[in-house]
Amino acid sequence: MGRMTAPEPPQDSIRIIDHTADWALRVRAGDLPELFRRAAIGMARLLAGDLAAVPLDEARDVAVAADDAEGLLVEWLGELAYWAERDGFVAPVVEWAELSATALAASVVGGRPAELQKHIKAVTYHDLAIRAVDDGLEVTIVFDV
Repeated sequence: MGRMTAPEPPQDSIRIIDHTADWALRVRAGDLPELFRRAAIGMARLLAGDLAAVPLDEARDVAVAADDAEGLLVEWLGELAYWAERDGFVAPVVEWAELSATALAASVVGGRPAELQKHIKAVTYHDLAIRAVDDGLEVTIVFDV
């Protein structure tokens, strides 16, 4: 039996299309604590649509750790996304108790908007890199929705 090749379907029978299962945020800040805070606010905007729709009537404590800053960002936002999915709780206010490149502890304040505009299934590692830019740091975060 000679070399086999996969049959090629007609050129117009397969098309790559844009996929709507992801949302992304690009976040810039002067330092790591502000980058993480702004990432949480951006995710809260995705979830609630309008931050004015989020009552600030509940505080929760969160602590997560990871091997590096990117992993920590995924863990941090993943915890907030979990609360949104499980409880409908969105937290646009962050008070840091501790934040390093591998661990954070914070108190967040938020509440339950009347409805969530988006449901975030996961915070992904897709193209995730915290990069130095002229005025601080930048990261693009992709959410599986």
